[in-house]
Amino acid sequence: MNPVQIEVEAAEAGFDPQRLARVDRHFARYVEDGKLPGWQLLVSRGGRIAHLSQHGMRDVAGGRPVERDTVFRIYSMSKPITSVAAMMLHEEGAFELTDPVADFLPAFAEPRVYTGGPARAPKTRPATEPIRIWHLLTHTAGLTYAFHHLHPVDELYRGAGFEFGMADHLDLAGCCDAWAGMPLLFDPGAAWNYSVATDVLGRLVEVVSGLSLDEFFRTRIFAPLGMSDTGFAVAAHDADRLASLYVADRTGRAKPHPQHERVQAAALAPPNAASGGGGLYSTARDYHRFTQMLLRGGELDGQRILGDRTVKYMTRNHLPGGADLESLAMGSFSEVANAGKGFGLGFAVIDDPAAAKVIASPGEFSWGGLASTAFWVDPVEDLTVVFLTQLIPSSTHPIRSQLHQLIYQALV
Repeated sequence: MNPVQIEVEAAEAGFDPQRLARVDRHFARYVEDGKLPGWQLLVSRGGRIAHLSQHGMRDVAGGRPVERDTVFRIYSMSKPITSVAAMMLHEEGAFELTDPVADFLPAFAEPRVYTGGPARAPKTRPATEPIRIWHLLTHTAGLTYAFHHLHPVDELYRGAGFEFGMADHLDLAGCCDAWAGMPLLFDPGAAWNYSVATDVLGRLVEVVSGLSLDEFFRTRIFAPLGMSDTGFAVAAHDADRLASLYVADRTGRAKPHPQHERVQAAALAPPNAASGGGGLYSTARDYHRFTQMLLRGGELDGQRILGDRTVKYMTRNHLPGGADLESLAMGSFSEVANAGKGFGLGFAVIDDPAAAKVIASPGEFSWGGLASTAFWVDPVEDLTVVFLTQLIPSSTHPIRSQLHQLIYQALV
């Protein structure tokens, strides 16, 4: 495996080197102020890496710096990979996007919608629409996450052991059966709510392909793309490369995760349930290769993962009526920052940069992870950006919006 490295001078790629240096100075202050333990940034243009930097520590207590091969928890940056896996099967004719999920996962055959009452005694009614595969891909299924702490159904998820996605005592099939037995927040297709939908999609990939999600990812995506450091667990011989996980205190400063030893040890063992919604570990090099495949329309180095028309279809806004996330999202995701942003099949998509109040190009697609990681692909500028760090929650600092303004001001 070749180490990740700069492949083109910044000026040749269309960046002003002095302006690009602002990015590193800005985020170096995050480390010096104690807001982040450390970080890594990779920027490419025209398919070549033009900027690669890191600052701070992967493990503060141990004095171990972030290095080019540091392994990070990418959490929800797993979701685009799972969405790609599903669309690979769609390209093979395995299902239609309008197929009911219950055709493959029978537990979802009779969904019910919450209508009122506390979590201990919820009132429900039958859903007016089955959960379809496109609902999973677009987070419009009516499912939720326990960590939202916004709705009685969120509380039901917590009571069943799903505080941060998966329940430790269940495999993926068992998790899906449990979710299927809980009420939906709304009729499928009626609203947008960030949820375990992508984990259900991962189970659908298993049922349709006949492979475990781990095996499908490894053989059909990671091996062809050369993503040798990405998976649902970190090999024991790579344990030292794994960044430690941090949480924000009340002032926004990073402190070690309160269960640091358990969290680090858990990374070395395959999970009971492979979370396609948030369970992967990866490196800047590996995720860069994934973004390059997407930028190139589904192909990289002669390995075609998806057809280019499929990628274009996935990265357009699929929300009903062309709505943006501000108007369709429930709870904490209904924010001004999400005006002008739609959602495709596994990605947020910018329709209107002016409404989004962020310097970007129409058609840019992106997502991020719980530990403040982020990526985006801008086909107009032929640009990809990957930012990796390990601070929970991702809402602590305006990293993603600031990263946008600093990257685009450097393009000249």
